This record gives sequence, C-alpha cells and structure tokens, in this order.
Amino acid sequence: MAQKFYISDCHFGHANVIGFDKRPFADVEEMDRCMMEYWNQCVQKEDEVYIIGDFQYRSDKGPVWYLQRLKGKKYLIIGNHDEKTLKYPGALDYFESVEKMMHVNDNGKQLCLCHFPICEWNGYYRDSYHLFGHIHAKLADTCLIMRNRKNAYNTAACINNYKPSTLEEVIANNKRFVEQNPLSWRDLPPTALK
Repeated sequence: MAQKFYISDCHFGHANVIGFDKRPFADVEEMDRCMMEYWNQCVQKEDEVYIIGDFQYRSDKGPVWYLQRLKGKKYLIIGNHDEKTLKYPGALDYFESVEKMMHVNDNGKQLCLCHFPICEWNGYYRDSYHLFGHIHAKLADTCLIMRNRKNAYNTAACINNYKPSTLEEVIANNKRFVEQNPLSWRDLPPTALK
C-alpha cells in the first residue's frame, strides 16, 4: 500500500546550507549522495512525497538531475527558493502537481501544507494539521510561536533525518527536536522580538 511522505528544505546542491543547518556532511557531493540514498531507501515508486518547498538551490546540476533519481510520486508546495526549479526545462514534468498551498488527507487526518509557517490554517479549530518548512532548525521567535501551535510540525530535512518522513515520523522528530532544544521567550535575543 502506498504511503505519504513529507520533507522540506532539502536544498539539494546548496553548499552553504551545510553550515547553516550544521548538516553532518563534508561537502555538497556527500550531502546530495546521502540524502538521495536516504530518500530511495524509504520511498517506493508508488509512494507520494510532498516536498514542502526549497527542493534544490544553487546547484551545479539542474533540478531534473535530482528528480529523475528520486523515487515516488512528487508533489511540490512552492518555497522561496523554488523559482529556478519552476522555470527549469522539463522539471515540472516530474511533479504530480505544483501548488503554493495544498490540503491532503493522510489516514483520516486533514493536513494543510505550506512552505511558510502560518499560525492559523484551514481546519485549525477542527484538529487539522499544518506541515511547514522555511525556518529549518533556526531557534528564533517563529520557531517558538510554531511550537505553541497545536498540530503544527516542521518538515525541514535537518529535523527529519534528511529524508522524507511519514506524518507519524514528522511528529516524533519534532518532539525529539523540541526536547533537545528547549526554548522560551526569555532565551531569544532582543533583536529576535522586533
């Protein structure tokens, strides 16, 4: 039976993201190779993978190079670094759909997918979920706000073991991240609150 997977902020090909996220890779070649291996180890051909923005960025290879090597039916929720992917010849052929926001049913749970974290989403008061990206693992005010939103979960690759994750895995990975990185308003620098 096909499964649904979620990931954001892969930043395939982006050397600077290794330092930004403190990714455990020596260079961009190792990062790309490992992340593609992780992806293909858990995703099967008929699985659905929801890429919640920022698929690849500043890569020497085009997005098609990555897309043709990754398993699963891919859905792109547009992020702030996806402009080149959207304009790259043939790239859109690898996606089942491309949207700014998407609503998905995952085993009876309603999900609102958007690259950017939003504080209130469709179905918020009816226990729907919000899966987002954009903030990576940055411990700042947006992170703290989203931690306090019920059913809001970060799908950033750096929080989710650099691979697409099921909803249950995303929830568990976010819980672990919060436990490992406690944060309160008093922990934020004054500039973060302006």
